[in-house]
Amino acid sequence: MFDKDSTTPARPPVVQRRGVERRRAILDAAEALLAEQGYEAATLKAVGERAGIPTASMYHYFPDRHQVDAELLLHHLRQLDALVDGVLEAPEPCTLEGVADALIDTVLAYFRGHRSCTELWFAGRDETLEALVRGFDEAQAERLWLLLTERNLVAADTPRHVAQIAFEIAGRFFDIAFRRSPDGDDVTMDEGRRMLTAYFRTYAPAEA
Repeated sequence: MFDKDSTTPARPPVVQRRGVERRRAILDAAEALLAEQGYEAATLKAVGERAGIPTASMYHYFPDRHQVDAELLLHHLRQLDALVDGVLEAPEPCTLEGVADALIDTVLAYFRGHRSCTELWFAGRDETLEALVRGFDEAQAERLWLLLTERNLVAADTPRHVAQIAFEIAGRFFDIAFRRSPDGDDVTMDEGRRMLTAYFRTYAPAEA
């Protein structure tokens, strides 16, 4: 963010490489602890011990655990964004039910395969993580609205905030599902599919 003073000697490549490797080791250790033991266990001290880095040295790379959490969640959000992009760019499905199922199935499968993500998403939500998730949801909701209107699955004059509300609703169902089961309760998610589809149907184009 700030220009470096040109008179400051550059850090030797070996030092830079060691710093990158240690940051990677910290993130890998945090991800493993989140997946194996849950959010409460992944303290900065525990992560340092897992990574083989003294606690005092951890602060050279991350000021607190929240920054570790944020960097990990950003990684997951990039992966999810790519997966959702694949769903929204595909020519199929072309029904409200199909779109809802495709999106829910994609996110659900990712969550089930990445417990560290669900721990950050549902158990460890602080203000920073909350902002990241909200930004992700808002961006995906905008893309969903464009898809539904372009494919004439909802009326062209459907307000954009309808898709944002739908993402908020879906988020609550995911929250409940993963609170009821570490793998996400299928019964809860099926109810979410029904509710979302019914909600979008209220904005279906009028028949000619």
